[in-house]
Amino acid sequence: MLNKFARSFATKIATPIAKILLRIGLNADAVTTIGALGVCAGALWFFPRGEFAPGVLFITFFVLFDLLDGTMARLSGTTSTWGAFLDSTLDRLADGAVFGGLLLFYARQPHETSATWASLFCLVFAFVTSYARARAEGLGMTGANTGIAERADRLLITLAGAFIVDIANLPSDTLGYILWALAAASALTVWQRMHAVAKEIEKKRTDHTHPMP
Repeated sequence: MLNKFARSFATKIATPIAKILLRIGLNADAVTTIGALGVCAGALWFFPRGEFAPGVLFITFFVLFDLLDGTMARLSGTTSTWGAFLDSTLDRLADGAVFGGLLLFYARQPHETSATWASLFCLVFAFVTSYARARAEGLGMTGANTGIAERADRLLITLAGAFIVDIANLPSDTLGYILWALAAASALTVWQRMHAVAKEIEKKRTDHTHPMP
């Protein structure tokens, strides 16, 4: 749901920053790579240590940095299939690092079994939701771009939850409850995408069987 706002940010707010980065010699692929590696480094360094607030600030910087790549590609006329592939691939790496970092933290805590499982489910569904859309598009389907928990939603909920839990000194299992809610929303998103694709396939089959006169 928040992806459209992320795209709006990249178009309206990020343009001046993108121009500066292009001027100093960076290109869109470099920014994509730097952003993803920064997220991975922050998530895998801070989160397993329980340093959620510093980790969120570090990660957020690189998440915003990563939003610039599409704008830079358009401004420089270097939009490409490779760039889109690289961006999607490194996004999955970053998602894995965020939930993997939380999983490592909770797995080392003596009484956080529930939060450990929640982190694992979020990690799995982060990949499944993205794969469902990619596979559908690879099959020529366009209906799998729906869902209540897209990537921007998942990142915002996870990072905001981790930050608040840390600065408010809340019990660490509070974030576990947030992750369970996110896992449920992600599972629903997978179902929404599967349902949308099933309807699209059925419609195409019906149209083929009973073409318009």
